[in-house]
Amino acid sequence: METRPLGDTGQESTVLTFGAIALDFLDQDEADELTEEVLDRGVNHVDVAPQYGTAEVKLAPTLEDRREEVFLGCKTLERGYEAAWEKLEESLDRLGTDHIDLYQFHAVTEHEEVDRITADDGALRAYREAQEEGLIDHIGLTSHGRPDVIRNAVERIPDLETAMFPVNATVAAKDDADHDFLNLARQLSEQGLGVIAIKTFAKRPWPDSMPEDERPYETWYEPYDDPDELARCLRYTLSQDVTTLTNAGDPRLVDPILDAAESFEPMSADERAAMVDERRSEESPVPTDLS
Repeated sequence: METRPLGDTGQESTVLTFGAIALDFLDQDEADELTEEVLDRGVNHVDVAPQYGTAEVKLAPTLEDRREEVFLGCKTLERGYEAAWEKLEESLDRLGTDHIDLYQFHAVTEHEEVDRITADDGALRAYREAQEEGLIDHIGLTSHGRPDVIRNAVERIPDLETAMFPVNATVAAKDDADHDFLNLARQLSEQGLGVIAIKTFAKRPWPDSMPEDERPYETWYEPYDDPDELARCLRYTLSQDVTTLTNAGDPRLVDPILDAAESFEPMSADERAAMVDERRSEESPVPTDLS
């Protein structure tokens, strides 16, 4: 599988990052089998979080045996110093590892969160101390929010080495400042940050009328599921200024996404433009009603 530099971190990440949230929907034996398959097929970057239910615990057995093969990303929603330290230590314990390669401020969507993170008693102080102690190597950020919030965070947190945010043709079709993630990806790449894409395979939000227990997939959004369309989504995103992208969260979609990543070929500018045009009428899977 193709690898790309993760910004200036020195890491060469595969173009597909294993979103380990998929493990939460499996029993331990199934989780072990899926993780082994993902690593056997060449994926070297894994993303997990405490918010992903049992994913950390279910990742741990394979991680114990194959830790040297994995660039491990984790994250926390905590914005304060004490709570960030607590969550980091809990994740290290659940994952059964002595360090995390990339620790990220998770789901930063408001400017006030950046204020809290960078305060004297904020989470950034905990991250820096953890770096000094060798518990984490690199610091990143994830966001489902507006590009201006991410830009603010990058300007105010010089420690950031990666950013994770949506890169998706439907999102690009909205063509406004709240959806301008393509220019953000280009700008951050030029600054030496690694760009990790999410929502690559998002089709649209789940209908409000559909109860959660009736959704056919365990995802936060309605995903594409046809293998050809999954491959097309992957090609679009990886043809932007992106290092790597995460799979859709449902374990049933992991195999076809692995297939697509293994056979990735860049998409031409004309193909990308046509794909955006055909999705202009689709509802964006990225919320914009955030402060």
